[in-house]
Amino acid sequence: MKYGQIKKTDIANGPGVRVSLFVSGCTHHCKGCFNPETWDFNYGQEFTGETQEEVLELLKPNFISGLTLLGGEPFEPANQRALLPFLKKVRERYPSKTIWCYTGYLLDEQLWKEGFARCEATDELLSLLDVLVDGEFMQEEKDISLQFRGSKNQRVIDVRGSLAQGKVCLFEL
Repeated sequence: MKYGQIKKTDIANGPGVRVSLFVSGCTHHCKGCFNPETWDFNYGQEFTGETQEEVLELLKPNFISGLTLLGGEPFEPANQRALLPFLKKVRERYPSKTIWCYTGYLLDEQLWKEGFARCEATDELLSLLDVLVDGEFMQEEKDISLQFRGSKNQRVIDVRGSLAQGKVCLFEL
């Protein structure tokens, strides 16, 4: 997997101060995407063991609330397979920090059901997340007043609650 950027102190993509990893590769190609260069799976740098350790160290300070995954598309199957072992390390080392993820795929329609985005890593990857912002960005639904999402169709989901109840539970902002 490749990544386009690591933001060491991000305050826009989840609550508090976060470390954000922008993965490369996306097949959605949303009109008005703020990061179209990351559509290319070959964009950026290789996500190596050294890169993983760098991100883990960036998460260490107490003022860092957690990790946010964006893209590109973290739930492209190739990216899921690369992110799964990394997120296990994050959970192991920082159990109290939150993990947020942005995806264009819908949790209940495309990640829980068989389809292009589902692979052998999907369920376990979801189990490691706290919050999932799902749905493609839609230029026609863009609303800059929304917190932690770009368009009205996107949902901010409590993943643990959703998994426990077997239905989508929205995250209380």
